Amino acid sequence: MGVQSTKPAAQWFACRVLAIVAPGQGSQKPGMLIPWLENPAHDAALAAYSESVGLDLKYLGTEATADEIKDTSVTQPLVVASALLAASALDIPAGTVIAGHSVGELAAAAIAGVFPDEVAVTLAGIRGAEMAKACALTPTSMAAVLGGDAEIVASRLAELDLVGANVNGGGQVVAAGSLTGIEELLATPPAGARAMPLSVAGAFHTAYMAPAREALAEHAARRQPADPTRTLLTNSDGSVVESGQTYLDLLVSQVTSPVRWDLCMATFKAMGVTGVLELPPAGALVGLVKRELKGVGGEKGTATFALKSPEDLDAAAAFIAEHSGA
Repeated sequence: MGVQSTKPAAQWFACRVLAIVAPGQGSQKPGMLIPWLENPAHDAALAAYSESVGLDLKYLGTEATADEIKDTSVTQPLVVASALLAASALDIPAGTVIAGHSVGELAAAAIAGVFPDEVAVTLAGIRGAEMAKACALTPTSMAAVLGGDAEIVASRLAELDLVGANVNGGGQVVAAGSLTGIEELLATPPAGARAMPLSVAGAFHTAYMAPAREALAEHAARRQPADPTRTLLTNSDGSVVESGQTYLDLLVSQVTSPVRWDLCMATFKAMGVTGVLELPPAGALVGLVKRELKGVGGEKGTATFALKSPEDLDAAAAFIAEHSGA
């Protein structure tokens, strides 16, 4: 098995560095695939994804209601499919840094060449279905904690036996755990912070998801991943992963481990990333980048681009060209 890269940040620095990121669950919107399916190639690709995962992704991405696509078992493959359709319309340079948030890591893996798009969507479907089953076993939930001192927030979560399931940077932590613990957090949030309930099925990225991790591990064991052909980051600690097998193992363990998007953004900064393009359904991740990697003392912050529809493709191509030079 390969290992994660230990190359110092200085070896990665270039004058212009592009990162492409794939969003996770919660970014979905009703009808989000409609404009993309005007392209026959995308329509055919979505049909292949649907067959591989056993879901009608075309219906889910065009006609389904917000409530229908909120179901974890369908949301995860739908979000991964959306990112991959858009990625297929881009000319992504070999030196691009790739990262995904939570289930978005499956899309990132496919873009980086670890496995085909259909496998990414299939694994997303299995992951989502098994996590939905795990959520039904015990009443759990999640809440966003915004602002406040990081140590005070962490101390309050520990008091309530909650964990920071998503450490997103930009002063945002998503707490997860028992329903009673989340209710108490909402009633008495950490000093200096706000807590907001999230409409989710359960406590993702915690020990409550152990049955889902075990089920996904069984399916992942049947895959033969390739080593990444692009620079690929992991949510586990923000580092570069150079082995496809290591990345697949991390994808499995991530089901019960925190998403450290803050560390991915720290790696962007260390690498000198000048531009971050978010694949659809885009918006959340570039928002975090804007807050975390903003300019200081007259310096320019990291530029961002939210790719939301085919109408944005020409501008996206120009953004890629601007930030992919050495």
